Amino acid sequence: MPIEQRGVDTIPDGERTSGPRDLVSILVGSNLCLGVIVFGWLPVSFGLGWWESVSAVVAGTVIGTALTAPLALVSLRTGTNLSTSSGAQFGVRGRLVGSVVGLLLSLGYTALTIWIGGDVMVGTLHRLLGLPAGGLSYSLVYALLAAATVTGAVYGYRVLLRLSRVLAVGMTALLALGVIAYAPDFTTAALPGAGGYALGSFWPTWLLALVAAGLSGPIAFITLLGDYTRYISPARHSSRAVLGAAWLGLLAGLLLPQLFGTFTAYAARAALDYAGGLVEASPAWYLIPLLLAASAGSVGNAGLMLYSMGLDLDAILPRASRARATYTVAAVATVCVFVGHYAWEAQDAMTSFVLLLTAIGTPWAVITLIGFVRCRGEYDAEALQVFNRRARGGAYWYRGGWNARATAAWALGATAGVLAVALPSYEGPLLPLTGGVDCSFLLSGVVGGAGYLALTARERQPVAPLDQVA
Repeated sequence: MPIEQRGVDTIPDGERTSGPRDLVSILVGSNLCLGVIVFGWLPVSFGLGWWESVSAVVAGTVIGTALTAPLALVSLRTGTNLSTSSGAQFGVRGRLVGSVVGLLLSLGYTALTIWIGGDVMVGTLHRLLGLPAGGLSYSLVYALLAAATVTGAVYGYRVLLRLSRVLAVGMTALLALGVIAYAPDFTTAALPGAGGYALGSFWPTWLLALVAAGLSGPIAFITLLGDYTRYISPARHSSRAVLGAAWLGLLAGLLLPQLFGTFTAYAARAALDYAGGLVEASPAWYLIPLLLAASAGSVGNAGLMLYSMGLDLDAILPRASRARATYTVAAVATVCVFVGHYAWEAQDAMTSFVLLLTAIGTPWAVITLIGFVRCRGEYDAEALQVFNRRARGGAYWYRGGWNARATAAWALGATAGVLAVALPSYEGPLLPLTGGVDCSFLLSGVVGGAGYLALTARERQPVAPLDQVA
């Protein structure tokens, strides 16, 4: 299969041959991996009980999906990725805000997937073959995972779609075997190793888990969904079908692995170290399936994230080809994996990353959705590509290619979120106003959305040419 040549340019309708089923396949198949499974462990590590952990994961995922799924409709109408599409609100240069947010989200999740998957692979190979669990082993496994990941990402969407179809079936079977393997040791009894509620009492800790473990999953896709729906034709598939597919894909693709993570965390008594506990508690017969899950699942998930990163960097640097941009971000992600392994505690690193990126990304998503509603899904596809063609002007040029009002609204929302966040090593100055409860995602979205509506209330909305209205 040839390497995909498309970057963030508009996909012609003749090449938009995917459908809602493909969207479900790619969202489910790519997420059945340890990089997503490990988020189900986070509530347990915060000291929550079994039902408390499950409720936080489910509630957060449903809320996050409600915000994220409608973004699938934006690229369905524009034929390009979401960061480029956001140029309709932020300006053709201001859309770089979305590109940077998307790049950071994908970078963090790619590194996390390779990191966790590699740790489980080393632990499993140590039990199976006696592989030394030292620095050299981790380095080799991380490098192999990164190489396999970048191969799929460079070949592009079609290869990743085929891989996701296989993983959707194969990983479901491996996780089902995992339930059987760990079931004899499962218990809902409290795990004392967590040391009590992370934030001192139930509700603050439960809300922390809701955001860090549940909401963060769908939010990771606020710039990614368009990478897949741009290959779906609005002439052949309705918005309702695509929206339903996005809902189904996100809920099934995230809840299944995350709840498996919560289940195995309790079965393995893994309050503090998920990867090590998972391998240690595995029966001998499940070690090979676990190795397959850690390797294949990680490549599928990280491959899609890396593909998205390549598109976002291509959007930031139009002269760079998508393949070259993908190689560049792959190298950066691999460096992050090594830094994460040797310098950070898994729980602290994951919690800090997802809370900060959720606070920064949520107002961008809210503004983009408000813009979609305002223009009724009608975009000037040619005008969105002005920056990529190194041209000037068009419906979304605003002033110098930036819509300063939309950018200011996003900055206000992101700042409010960061000032209200509660991290293991940092507490925002607005926390006392919320009783010490981390409401950063809610505050950032409300401030960003309200700010955008107020600042652009009298702004004339660009109108798409009639021949481009889908």
